[in-house]
Amino acid sequence: MELIDTHSHFYDEAFDADREEALARAAAEGVGRLLLPAIDSESHGRLFELCRRHPERCIPMMGLHPTSVNDNPRWREELALVERYLQSPPEGLPAFCAVGEIGLDLYWSRNFRGEQTEAFRRQIELALRYGLPIAVHTRDAWSETVALVREFRGRGVRGVFHAYSDTAETYRELKELGDFAFGIGGVVTFKKSKLAEVVRDMELRDILLETDCPYLTPAPHRGERNESAYVRHVCEKVAELKGLTPEEVAQATTENAKRIFKGI
Repeated sequence: MELIDTHSHFYDEAFDADREEALARAAAEGVGRLLLPAIDSESHGRLFELCRRHPERCIPMMGLHPTSVNDNPRWREELALVERYLQSPPEGLPAFCAVGEIGLDLYWSRNFRGEQTEAFRRQIELALRYGLPIAVHTRDAWSETVALVREFRGRGVRGVFHAYSDTAETYRELKELGDFAFGIGGVVTFKKSKLAEVVRDMELRDILLETDCPYLTPAPHRGERNESAYVRHVCEKVAELKGLTPEEVAQATTENAKRIFKGI
């Protein structure tokens, strides 16, 4: 069974003690590739090092996370760095598979909505310029995200709404705006998760599997550090919700990932 973890922070310090062992555990569960979103320049070195060490398995994205815009007087310099990297990728890296993770996060503060919106819009433009999908982070900002993405309707925008957490209605609305998939992670396994009912309504071709590790650990490992091997639990839960076998979900979601992230 081939699985792809389409959103993994495997370069995070949480894995410093056992990164190679955790990577082996992922392989043992059939997780062949990990797609690694960028956050900001503070973590670029760690991201690049991991991708150079495992270029066949660890594939980088490049982008500026919305919370890295907040209260950051240098955010436009960070955005310029993203553009330079997309134009001229660092030596020895696999090709960037997406512009991400980018988006809007108004959970911590709404004071930087204008700056985040500017950064999000500019990075969508970069994705279109370089023919890449976008990996979108949205928290407490779904209506704002839908409105901004609607500006690009008909221009060939594609990508994934990572850690999807809104309604079936928003899912259907976003589907009309481009070739989008929806990242489903550990939250779908939580007992009181409303996401499970949304996933029942989703078409299988619209689903990607992810962990967002080391965060959002699925059952039965809640309370522990998340890792890419646990995407298997997400696959099994989606299979249960859709009335399919895990193998069918693995095959479909892997094909979906290859469609969205061309070249992986």
